[in-house]
Amino acid sequence: VSMNHTTVVEFVLLGLASSRHVEITLFLFLGTAYFLILLGNISVITITLTNNFLQTPMYYFLRNFALLEITFTSTFLPSTLYSLLTERKTISLPGCFLQMLFFYCLGACTLFHLAVMSLDRFVAICHPLHYTAIMNSRLCLQLILSCWALSFLSMFPPTIMIVQLPFCGPNVMNHFYCDASLLLQLFCTDTGFIEELMFVTLIAILPGTLIVTAVSYGCIIVTILHIPSSAGRRKAFSTCSAHLVVVTMFYSTCIYRYIRPEQRGGHDSDKILSLFFSVLTQTLNPYIYSLRNRQVKQALKERVLKFS
Repeated sequence: VSMNHTTVVEFVLLGLASSRHVEITLFLFLGTAYFLILLGNISVITITLTNNFLQTPMYYFLRNFALLEITFTSTFLPSTLYSLLTERKTISLPGCFLQMLFFYCLGACTLFHLAVMSLDRFVAICHPLHYTAIMNSRLCLQLILSCWALSFLSMFPPTIMIVQLPFCGPNVMNHFYCDASLLLQLFCTDTGFIEELMFVTLIAILPGTLIVTAVSYGCIIVTILHIPSSAGRRKAFSTCSAHLVVVTMFYSTCIYRYIRPEQRGGHDSDKILSLFFSVLTQTLNPYIYSLRNRQVKQALKERVLKFS
């Protein structure tokens, strides 16, 4: 292993398994998940763009969320699938740093989007008469741009600081993508300040967006309880509970992975947690948030019949 930062040209990612049979099984599983992610989110984008009845703030946020999910999973899943299929477990230094940058920036953007979508549902359900006045096109655009800007402004500085550190080695990480907590262990200088900066940033983003999401859904549940029709309450609770299951799974695995007393990583359990919030929830999101919606299903049915 080279001890000179300038001569090391790649990192070794140990991946998800050492057995070839397990790797093939994981390739089929993750390949199917990636196909469903692309299929579901592309369907959401296409339907909400082409159907005149779906030009509302809710579908505007869902369309942007679908685009975000495609870009987020594409930062690491194609390379992971390639590694599982070919047994090539290396990634170049520039590739590793770019993957880390986009993974954290887009992951933070996902959290901001979830908070924004919960606020949109809060206004729509708790203040329906003022919904169109509050959630106008200008505010929707500002919220989306704020999500992207805040995520990159918060995650870009620590990532750039990591890139500039001197590398000592070894160049092996027990993960399937370039993880900052593992990468920091491979440098030959004090990384305490960067670790604290990353921790504070994640503390601000994860619990911060979780509070917004939890309070919004709490108000929504209180409003649902006052619906006079039992059928209306059941339908609303069905939609709300599905959202809460996905949000709970996503936040709980993210928080345990990145905000815990000893979070330097490197264990096999960390890879399993990462699979939950980066693959499983991303696979469920388009079907839970969009394709279960009655209007979306009707628009999709019409589109399929027209195509046929």
